[in-house]
Order: sequence, then structure tokens, then C-alpha cells
Amino acid sequence: MRTSKYSPEQIAQALRQAESGTPIVEICRKLQVTEQTFFRWRKKFGELGTPEIRELRQLRDENRKLKQLVADLSLDKTILQDSLRKKLVSPAQRRTWVRWVQEAYAVSERVACDAGGVARSSVRYASIAAPQKPLRQRLRELAQTRVAYGYRRLHVLLCREGWSVNHKRVQRLYRDEGLTQQRKRPKRRRSAAPRVARLLPGAANERWAMDFIHDQLADGTAFRVLSIVDLYTRECVGLVPAIRLRADDVVATLSRLRDERGIPAVLQCDNGSEFTSVTLDHWCYWNQVRVDFRRPGKPTDNATIESFHNSFRRECLTQHYFIDITDAQQQIAQYRSEYNNDRPHSSLGHVPPAHFRAAVATTASVSSSA
Repeated sequence: MRTSKYSPEQIAQALRQAESGTPIVEICRKLQVTEQTFFRWRKKFGELGTPEIRELRQLRDENRKLKQLVADLSLDKTILQDSLRKKLVSPAQRRTWVRWVQEAYAVSERVACDAGGVARSSVRYASIAAPQKPLRQRLRELAQTRVAYGYRRLHVLLCREGWSVNHKRVQRLYRDEGLTQQRKRPKRRRSAAPRVARLLPGAANERWAMDFIHDQLADGTAFRVLSIVDLYTRECVGLVPAIRLRADDVVATLSRLRDERGIPAVLQCDNGSEFTSVTLDHWCYWNQVRVDFRRPGKPTDNATIESFHNSFRRECLTQHYFIDITDAQQQIAQYRSEYNNDRPHSSLGHVPPAHFRAAVATTASVSSSA
């Protein structure tokens, strides 16, 4: 039978914190447990007369009597050393322990420090460092908006905003503010924050969708195709086949498209390693492009590119027998030209995407001149 890693004393302390007004979410975050586990604890240990709680009460009463008895007697160094059950590493832990010894055994600061081997100067030390309140506030704001980011990614965001701060300081403040999260993912694998509804694009180059599709050559060699589609005009902006396509190749393709027709405001893609790479993240940052990742296991978040892949595989990949990668590039380029200029599209009123885009541009120019 599986047992809890927390003792009944720790569970009772957590329940008392909740009764004193501490938010349950904060208690669960500190203990790294779910809210269901906390309410199960409350149901099991919160009732009066529970054997575990009764045992804890007996231990608490005996501890109170013992403290009262020890307070009346003269304590020596040996009794205080017996209370040290955990190694004290940081100065903050030593200061906390000294304060606890003073309150529990009613002794002076000198006796408590001598018993634990703690320097009185370390206990009385008052930090002269700046409180870093603006930095702490901004760090909390970034951590709230980007729940899954650790201190390293938050440090990158702070540097982008102009904060001259070391990653070690960010880590220390991140830990002091209680922002550290558990590394083990929950079994339900669902996002804790609700997803905001996407707005439909209202102009060309406002939102692009990109993804990879795979196929094989005649000799069995696998190759990939990077496809990019404009979600407003439904035009195939890019269709790049290659044996290997990495993050650098994606960035090179986007840079070429930027020089030819501009860049989008938003890029929709999945969570592949090429799209979550540092290279693409830097390119999007310097070009002021926002990346909108789809949820894991939800291909409908990027349905347009999936629909394009269905047509692309049915009308091109399954219709041709590619001899080599050069032949594949030629055939795919010919299909892209046909898709954009000749192929009728039901979503655009049977108008090819390139013609639809030209009509939109002409309408916009006429309205602006009027």
C-alpha cells in the first residue's frame, strides 16, 4: 500500500494553516500536492476524534508540558544540541532555529547560539542589499503570464526588456518569491489556464500557419516539406522540400519570404523542436512576430494547415513518383504555382488565392484613395 511522504504532523500543520486563512492554492504549491489531495487530508484528519489527530494532540500536550518543565530548569548546552535534528546550512535557517530555541526553551540568544555553534554576528546580521522591489514585481508578473517558464526563460525575457540582472539573482528572487514549481507533470496533462479564443485574420500577412509533412523518394529516402499558408488569403506562401530541415532552415525560409512579401504578425505552429528552438525565437523577437503554439494533441488549433496537407498529399505527393530530391523540388514548386494561381478554392468562392489577394489589395487601395 502506498504511503504518504508527509507525516501526520506535517499534514496537521497544513490543515491549521488553511484554518488560519492561508490560501489552499499556496499551501498545495509549497507542498507540491494537488488540491484533491489536500481535501482528502481534510476529510481524513479534519474530523474531531480521529485517531491520528488525537495522537497528535497528546504529543502536543506532552511537548507543552515538557517545554514548561525545561523552562523552569537551567538548560545546558547538551539539551539544546539534542533538539538539532536537521543540519543547518544557510544563515537564514540558523537564524530561524535560534529564534525558535529562544521561544521554545526561554533562553537567551547567547545560550542558543552556543548550543548550535552559530555565530551571534550571523544571527544579528541585517542585510544592506537593495530590496529589488521593482524587479520582484516584474518577475511575478512574467511568472503569472508565462506559467510554464522557469527562471532561465524569465531571465531572458527580463534582459530583453532592458533589466541588467544576472541569472543567479533571478534564480534567487524566483525562489524567494515562491515561484518554484514541481517538475513532475500531473497525470491529467491539461492546461490549468483557459485558452483565449483566437481572432480571425482580417488582412493578408496578418497570420501565417506552418508545419511539416513527410514523404519518400523512389529509393526509400525520407524527406520533409515545410509548408506555410496565409490564413486570410489561403495562399501557399512557402513549400520547401529537403532531406533535412532544421531550425536554421526554417529561419532562412522566413527571412527570404520577409524580403519577398513581408512578415506576418502571428505565426501558428505546433510544438516541434524546430519551432520551439532558440534560433526561431530570436528571429521572431527581432522581427516583432508573435508565435502562437497549438495545444498538444489538438491539431484542430491549426486546422487550415492540416486541410492544406490533406489536399497537398492527395493532389501531389500520391500522384508523383519522385526520382530524387531535385525532381521533388520541381514537382512541388509546380504544384504550389498551380495551387495559388489556377486551382479553385471553395472557401474563397472558387477564386485562386493569388487572385483573391490581388483583389483584396486593389480594394484596399481604392478605399484608401477615396
